[in-house]
Amino acid sequence: MAVRFPAPVSIDGRYVGLVPLSLSHVPGLYRSGGGDDGVWRWLPTTTPTTEAEMGALAQQRLAQQAAGEAVVFTVLPRSTQQPAGWAAYLNISVANERVDIGWSWLDRSLWGTPAHLESQFILVYHAFEDLGFGRVQWRLDDLDQASQDAVVRIGGIREGVLRRHLRRMDGTWRDTVYYSLVASEWPAIRERWMSGWILE
Repeated sequence: MAVRFPAPVSIDGRYVGLVPLSLSHVPGLYRSGGGDDGVWRWLPTTTPTTEAEMGALAQQRLAQQAAGEAVVFTVLPRSTQQPAGWAAYLNISVANERVDIGWSWLDRSLWGTPAHLESQFILVYHAFEDLGFGRVQWRLDDLDQASQDAVVRIGGIREGVLRRHLRRMDGTWRDTVYYSLVASEWPAIRERWMSGWILE
């Protein structure tokens, strides 16, 4: 399969759907994560404390998408159909058949739930099955254990740490840990997911 650059499309799952980020989602996104420092702690941005700040951040992400730097999706849980976070494809390289999943945040009520895992898994599924990528990767703050645990449950392999890699919003230095899945590993991961093992 020839690798295709991601498009802002809708992706359906059992617990969540992903839809292209829209400014119409901003009120719901603010209700889900606005003003909650815990939600934004490990992301390279300040916590949006007003709906206007959430709107400005969404506009920034959409501008990055328009520039070809990312494709951003809003997370819609099946239980509510209300915007509950977002996730994105980043650092997209068709030539190298590689894509990152990042910028992810989610309403804290969904942390550790099947909806949380599925919001990441269906991006992996789409990257391998529909777009033909050979490698999906995550670059996470080494202190963000919850996100690392979620990626490991999906099947991501820890590769290593880039020390003193990025400055956090609070001025401290972040070590960045890499996780990945490659195409040869994907069929077994897909089978585990379809059998329900990952959610157990």
